[in-house]
Amino acid sequence: MCIRDSSALSVEELLERLKIVDDQRIYVIAEAIRKGISYEQIHDITKIDLWFIDKIAILTEMEHALETQPLTVELLKEAKRIEFPDNVIARLTGKTEQEIKKMRYDNGIKAVYKMVDTCAAEFAASTPYYYSVFGGECEAKETTGRKKVLVLGSGPIRIGQGIEFDYCSVHATWAFSKAGYETIIINNNPETVSTDFDIADKLYFEPLTPEDVESIVNIEHPDGAVVQFGGQTAIKLTESLMKMGVPILGTKAEDVDAAEDRELFDKILEETEIPRAAGGTVYTAEEAKAVANRLGYPVLVRPSYVLGGQGMQIAISDEEIEEFMEIINRIAQDHPILVDKYLQGKEIEVDAVCDGTDILIPGIMEHIERTGIHSGDSISVYPAPTIDKVVKEKIAEYTRRLAKALHVKGLINIQFIAIGEEVYVIEVNPRSSRTVPYISKVTGIPIVDLATEVIIGKTIRELGYEPGLQPEAEYFAIKMPVFSFEKIRGAEISLGPEMKSTGECLGIAKTFNEALYKAFLGAGVELPKYKNMIITVKDADKGEAIEVGRRFEKLGYTIYATRSTAAALNEAGVKARKVNKISQESPTVMDLILGHKIDLVIDTPTQGRDKTRDGFLIRRTAIETGIYCITAMDTANALVTSMEHMNDCKELTLVDIAQL
Repeated sequence: MCIRDSSALSVEELLERLKIVDDQRIYVIAEAIRKGISYEQIHDITKIDLWFIDKIAILTEMEHALETQPLTVELLKEAKRIEFPDNVIARLTGKTEQEIKKMRYDNGIKAVYKMVDTCAAEFAASTPYYYSVFGGECEAKETTGRKKVLVLGSGPIRIGQGIEFDYCSVHATWAFSKAGYETIIINNNPETVSTDFDIADKLYFEPLTPEDVESIVNIEHPDGAVVQFGGQTAIKLTESLMKMGVPILGTKAEDVDAAEDRELFDKILEETEIPRAAGGTVYTAEEAKAVANRLGYPVLVRPSYVLGGQGMQIAISDEEIEEFMEIINRIAQDHPILVDKYLQGKEIEVDAVCDGTDILIPGIMEHIERTGIHSGDSISVYPAPTIDKVVKEKIAEYTRRLAKALHVKGLINIQFIAIGEEVYVIEVNPRSSRTVPYISKVTGIPIVDLATEVIIGKTIRELGYEPGLQPEAEYFAIKMPVFSFEKIRGAEISLGPEMKSTGECLGIAKTFNEALYKAFLGAGVELPKYKNMIITVKDADKGEAIEVGRRFEKLGYTIYATRSTAAALNEAGVKARKVNKISQESPTVMDLILGHKIDLVIDTPTQGRDKTRDGFLIRRTAIETGIYCITAMDTANALVTSMEHMNDCKELTLVDIAQL
């Protein structure tokens, strides 16, 4: 349910909805208060302390006051005291955000900053760690004497944007400090290293919004801001910072826009002679359908300026286009939606540093899963094991051309598709990416530090590196995604273009097979247990399923399969026991899963998002009963490869990457 749906619910529906514990609950409580449901009733259902319910009620009362009363200076003061942002006050009062801001400034209603008492009043604290309030004396003072840089963090950890960006922000801050800059971090996540009090010269524990950032800028007057290390959250503040008069250090805002803007980027690709999948820019479902029919299905539908593939889907029909566009547009879109022809091939990823002239590519990463699965959910291998020298050279050359064409100063992340010896660009991000810590660690090249030095004005050669693709390591490093599906009720676990992993682990070894085995172990996959497995795959995957089944059979597995998959396996000489669908008589595939004697489920979903289908129920039940479930044949191939070489890996070797 979307947040905006709560207002349409009746009192009875709200009382039922309050029983559901999810991310929408706080909004349901607010709506319950608006509709006159008592604190006690809400407490009885939710067991939330009355104190918190009262705090939510205070916010709803202010909402009502702003909607129904003239906006006086006193009302505005009180709204700001309880932290109502300008844009919310504007929406509730029917005014513009600029009008609210002017009214605040004209009447001296501005944020002031208090120092966090890190010594709990036992000793005098002097830690420059600030939070904002409205009213009172400001304890944050402008400092002068050194060049001052503002480092924008990545905000809350969420799927698609996690601690990888915090790693980048911290290392950038240290590099700026080393270069003699006064460093100021803005971030609001207490669980990150960047919000440790001793990382930067000053830390403002504030939301990453234009209003909050501007309040800090007005006090500190920084010489510049760096946004390319904080993921999409920081990137989205670029335009606002420029309006505040803060120079953007590194890649210019217009070049970041050029990478996201379809027409501008297509022009750059044309000039650099780099191919990409055909596509178009749309705003409505009708436009999207027209582009999709022109290109031919399947197509990739995705919003621009997002991280983690948010809202991204592969569509195979006009009906799915309509469905996906509706989902995308639930979140207000300030930017167009992209519709691309879906190409299936090997996905390749590159992080590079560019100084405006030369580029440095630490290494090329190859994804085990083919295109269509988000890079954050793919098993990633360095060095790339299956692409040949011609393709690697082409990738390095395309990276150089793109970095130069986009005038990149600092980091750039590019994703490619390799089909045979042809290489296509998927997307370009002139910023840090979630793979930066991974490739930095496994190559020993401190990418963020180098990017920061480049932003300051040094060249790659001055930093002691020869430009271009660096020599490959003598070991394999495999990044394995980790998921939390069992903790997210009702979530579809099948992998696709929208990122779903919540973490990752790393397997490193001198051989590919040992590195792969370590990576699966790190992700908590310890097989075999009972040597029983279920295979149920879509028609397009049956050929690959036969070979995978044959390999598991050799490992001693008993294979159960649904009717058509079992027929295909048996016909090819792979012994498979037919098991009934959920709707048929027992024993069914669900009975097998609930019997807790199954090691593994391989279930590749058919297109469509119907949660009543057998496939969805099989996958969910498998996860909820602790069974490892695979939804892509490439992942299944990787797992069986790992298990085939398990005996070779009984004595795991240690690889000290710091010494190589």
